[in-house]
Amino acid sequence: MTLDMGSVRDFVVTVLLFLGAGLLLLAGVGVLRMPDLFTRMQTATKASTLGVVLMLAAVAVHFGEVPVTARAVAIIAFFFLTAPVTAHVIARAAYFVGTPLWDRTVIDELRAHRERA
Repeated sequence: MTLDMGSVRDFVVTVLLFLGAGLLLLAGVGVLRMPDLFTRMQTATKASTLGVVLMLAAVAVHFGEVPVTARAVAIIAFFFLTAPVTAHVIARAAYFVGTPLWDRTVIDELRAHRERA
């Protein structure tokens, strides 16, 4: 039995798509299951960013053309640069307007830092 490059590429694309979809599903479940805004944002940001990256990697492998791959890499870089920064800014804004922390939160490092200043 011989493997041609088309079947190997299809297998890689399928694995990347399933892993990406699984991470996106975990991000959605995390948003539903986490107790407060801050843990929801952490779950959604990390898992969804990695899920989107895997999906875009599947697109790049599937098409295998330089323009499509370049766009996929540019979008991946955009996600890695913007998703964490956006989540950080939203979380800080939510904290400063008084969004409550989870009642079992042990350490509030930002409050301690703010009180020292």
